[in-house]
Amino acid sequence: MTRPSLHFQRTALSMLLGTSVLFLSACGDKAPKAPASATAEADPLNVVIKPEMASQFKVEKLEKQEITPWVEISGRIEANDRSVTRIGAAVTGRVTEVLAEVGDRVQRGQALARVASSELTSAQMGFLKAHSAASQAERAVERARQLIQADVIGSAELQRRESELAVARAELRAAGDQLRLMGLPTEAIDRLKDQGTLHPVAAVSATLAGVVIERKVSNGQVAQPGDHLFTVADLDTVWVVGALPEQTARSVQAGQTVLIEVPALGNRALTGKIVYVGDTVSPETRSVTIRTQVDNPKRDLKPQMLASMRVRGGTQDMLALPSQAVVRENDRDHVFVRTADQRYRLTPVELGPAQDQVRPVIKGLSAGAEVVVEGAFHMNNERKRAELE
Repeated sequence: MTRPSLHFQRTALSMLLGTSVLFLSACGDKAPKAPASATAEADPLNVVIKPEMASQFKVEKLEKQEITPWVEISGRIEANDRSVTRIGAAVTGRVTEVLAEVGDRVQRGQALARVASSELTSAQMGFLKAHSAASQAERAVERARQLIQADVIGSAELQRRESELAVARAELRAAGDQLRLMGLPTEAIDRLKDQGTLHPVAAVSATLAGVVIERKVSNGQVAQPGDHLFTVADLDTVWVVGALPEQTARSVQAGQTVLIEVPALGNRALTGKIVYVGDTVSPETRSVTIRTQVDNPKRDLKPQMLASMRVRGGTQDMLALPSQAVVRENDRDHVFVRTADQRYRLTPVELGPAQDQVRPVIKGLSAGAEVVVEGAFHMNNERKRAELE
């Protein structure tokens, strides 16, 4: 009987001690909770500005503004077609010498190539015959004048011979013009007339001062009139050509300013005027061609260089804020919005490209929101400092 009683007493004592420990542990776990205001202050996007710092920040209500956005389009440099000439041979013959290469600067009348031609020989013989006929007609008129003074012939005979002289001189001028069109220089024509020396080749001459930008002829090649042998361009002015979306075309007109950047020249900024706006829309690209003319005194703008063009579109009424109000954080645009007196919150927004120092608001803000427009960068530094503390 003694053992069961002792076992019962030990079990009861253990249960009593366990209950006491649990009660004391429960009492010891109770701790004071953080107030709700402290939790709110811990939000890293909020910032509280001290009253003495309030003058460093300017706040304005977000409102709609009239914005004329810049439309950016791709373009390319092209030679000014009004200053480009395509040159070919004036006679059929074989090219005996090529005198100009791509990139050479040439003057008007300079020989670019020479062509040997039987047509040229025939034309020179025709010129000699015309010169001989004109000389004979001149002598005939002189004899007629002497005879009419001697009363040997009548005035009608003199008039007939003078008419023949006029026709012979006209034929001589025509034969000389034909030789010039065939590329024979004036000095060679004078030697042909005075000495009877035939010139063996005709010159393919430049009709415009500029730069040779294309050569399509080689020695020994047979050239014919109409063949395109050289292209010469005056590159002191060039065109910048772009394709404008049809939705924007109605707001663009000739004479409007265009901002141009050329990547190959380190994105150097250029300014030009629109000289042409297309009258039709391309069915493939749904765009309208525009053309801008720019000066190129150093000739560093090369045809077929790529360029970007910025032109004004139509005016729109939309929410916008100053570019200096924007804070870049985590690769996103943010602004500080006032939530209470001296309290601001860093708010993510979606903005359009800068237009004359303002950014159109696409998403994230509504009209009437109070936004920090000056001192946003400094306020963001204060927010980061408070977060670190």
